[in-house]
Amino acid sequence: MAARRLACSLLSRSGAACAPSLSRSVFGGDRIHGSASGVLRGFSTATAVEEPIQPPVQVNHTQLLINGQFVDSASGRTFPTLDPRTGELIAHVAEGDVEDVNRAVVAARKAFDEGPWPKMTGYQRSCILYRFADLIEKHNDEIAALETWDNGKPYEQAAKAEIPTVARLMRYYAGWADKIHGLIVPADSPHHVQVLHEPIGVAGQIIPWNFPLLMFAWKVGPALACGNTIVLKTAEQTPLSALLVSKLFHEAGLPDGVLNVISGFGPTAGAALASHMDVDKLAFTGSTDTGKIVLELAARSNLKPVTLELGGKSPIIIMDDADIDQAVEVAHFALFFNQGQCCCAGSRTFVHERVYDEFVEKAKVRALKRVVGDPFRKGVEQGPQIDEEQFSKILHYIKSGVDSGATLVTGGDRIGSKGYYIQPTIFSDVEDKMKIAKEEIFGPVQTILKFKDVNEVIQRANATRYGLAAGVFTHNLNTANTFMRALRAGTVWINCYDVFDAAIPFGGYKMSGNGREKGIDSLKNYLQVKAVVTPLKNPAWL
Repeated sequence: MAARRLACSLLSRSGAACAPSLSRSVFGGDRIHGSASGVLRGFSTATAVEEPIQPPVQVNHTQLLINGQFVDSASGRTFPTLDPRTGELIAHVAEGDVEDVNRAVVAARKAFDEGPWPKMTGYQRSCILYRFADLIEKHNDEIAALETWDNGKPYEQAAKAEIPTVARLMRYYAGWADKIHGLIVPADSPHHVQVLHEPIGVAGQIIPWNFPLLMFAWKVGPALACGNTIVLKTAEQTPLSALLVSKLFHEAGLPDGVLNVISGFGPTAGAALASHMDVDKLAFTGSTDTGKIVLELAARSNLKPVTLELGGKSPIIIMDDADIDQAVEVAHFALFFNQGQCCCAGSRTFVHERVYDEFVEKAKVRALKRVVGDPFRKGVEQGPQIDEEQFSKILHYIKSGVDSGATLVTGGDRIGSKGYYIQPTIFSDVEDKMKIAKEEIFGPVQTILKFKDVNEVIQRANATRYGLAAGVFTHNLNTANTFMRALRAGTVWINCYDVFDAAIPFGGYKMSGNGREKGIDSLKNYLQVKAVVTPLKNPAWL
């Protein structure tokens, strides 16, 4: 969830009225080809004239969390975190740098080597994780409001789905904490052989801006269950919620130094963490290009193992026997969920030629019904994009789609003059060679492509550098079985999409990353395997 880019870049600073509804496009709802003239005009929507709702939450934590204490950065510098609804200031946040990362790693190392955390029983660690999950539930609305304010995602999405999922994930890993064990294995000689699974040490973790707290849980949960200590860097666009929940972790009884949180920028704090010689393990969620840099920095320093959850250009395949109404609705959700800022977004919709026109028309109708507006307003489905940089990038891709000859079915413009709202946009007649079909847009832009048969669409769906996820809609079990084995993706959803569960592993093939998050497989990221061999004298059996 990976839109993950969830995308904290190491390279760029990027650092009571009724809910508004979309009206017909300025293009009259008709499809247009070619020129981008008129693409940057707007829908009529209340978003442009309504005053933003005051968030029902206070910002209380803007410092770095190091060794159990909130502290200023060593330099004293801060940076602004902005409200995506307006582009205006929410708060100034401490800007961590190399020296702050060093302080945090020292605290994490001391907590691992000398502190109680790795020496606790698994059951003792699980009790703290369970208490933390209880506190998440207790403060659900406050946490959700802060997440919405800093990120722009709908409050209902955060409060009813994402924050409860954080609590569920923590309980899942709490359940694993006292069930991580080694093996006794037989040998061909008289030796007693133990295989131990040990905590790996100090884990560096870099999380993205699209799902700040879900990615926090995906990474922090398994690392702590295994007995590790952590230095976590937040995305510069969304630093606030991780600081709040980390305070709750300490209220739950987490020892000082076990979880340290650094806010800051990629080229400084992120690079320092990735290249630190005393960090034993690194986990990163973000763009593929930034993932390459993270991997290189880890290799050039101490060859620390790296888990990468990166970008995607995931196909959704609609067969001619599919339930079209269901497929339209699910494909709409797969793309537009979280403002399209989702790493596994279904961003290439392949539709069989026999149902293509019907699908496009129904997809257009659904997009025009999508409610875009202040994410704190009840019933809103889509809030603003994360920031001006992402907003401009998406509009650039829309212009590219028009210029390359795709048909702009609906949308294509910003909404209002304030904040980073973009109309739900659909392109049809999209060809594989177009940028909008090849590159990760990370925004509310659905591209619909036509295909003739199964073999053709398998080849085209796999013809990408990514392999994060895929979706298939068909009533034919044989067809579904063919696709689930042929598609080169870490997750294949059949007649559904974006179904996540604490026990379901998530990760990609190819340049969508390596390693898996969630499920039992995520524990392997934070465990070291040690073989211990002892001679046996006159054994009764082998």
